[in-house]
Amino acid sequence: MSAVTLHNLTLGYERRPAVHHLDGVFTPEQLHAVVGPNGSGKSTLLKGIAGVLPPLSGHVDLGGFKPRDIAYLPQDAGVDRSFPITIEDLVSLGLWNRRGLFGAIGKADRQRVDEALHAVGLGGFERRGVDQVSGGQLQRALFARVLVQDAKVILLDEPFSALDARTTADLIELIRRWPSEERTVVMVLHDLDMVRDLCPDTLLLAREKVAWGPTREVLKPENLLNARHLSEAWAEHAHPCHKDEAA
Repeated sequence: MSAVTLHNLTLGYERRPAVHHLDGVFTPEQLHAVVGPNGSGKSTLLKGIAGVLPPLSGHVDLGGFKPRDIAYLPQDAGVDRSFPITIEDLVSLGLWNRRGLFGAIGKADRQRVDEALHAVGLGGFERRGVDQVSGGQLQRALFARVLVQDAKVILLDEPFSALDARTTADLIELIRRWPSEERTVVMVLHDLDMVRDLCPDTLLLAREKVAWGPTREVLKPENLLNARHLSEAWAEHAHPCHKDEAA
């Protein structure tokens, strides 16, 4: 397995950085957390790794993986609840990297979708419309879509927001198994107790790296305080980033 490595990575919008000159490694087959104050660039970082947002400078080395090997679940998955699509159809979209957007879905594919739905506790929900399920059930379906994609790198942005305790517990147990299935997982989380319990490795971000390494060391009070001060001091209208452009 290969690591996902960040090389002097700067990400932002209209050349104004939201993540600033970040170096580090997400080691393979491990659960990684990304934490930090609001507006610290956490979601932007996942977009950069997923290839949704091109770097302003530096680059992401996927270690031989292709973009199709990455499953990305953003905080707002953008599911239109009024669109006439079933839970089975939604989960089947995870097959796009193997079948193409309009490729035929065979018996084996449908079996994979069925197994994924049962794995997240949605067996029997196949024919329900996305407008007929709760928010927690929809999030379970989105996790099932990730399972069907069978990705080696999984990016989750606040995956437990607004979920009930039962759904959260079920999905956490699912995530715990992923490293043993040779998957590398990077999650943006805000619950630091959950981070301590779930993730051996943590990146503390405040638009730049504050600390990155073993979770117990990273989440020390002095690091958290430093992250807050850095975030508060950051200018929202900072000048465009030119540092190391020639690198």
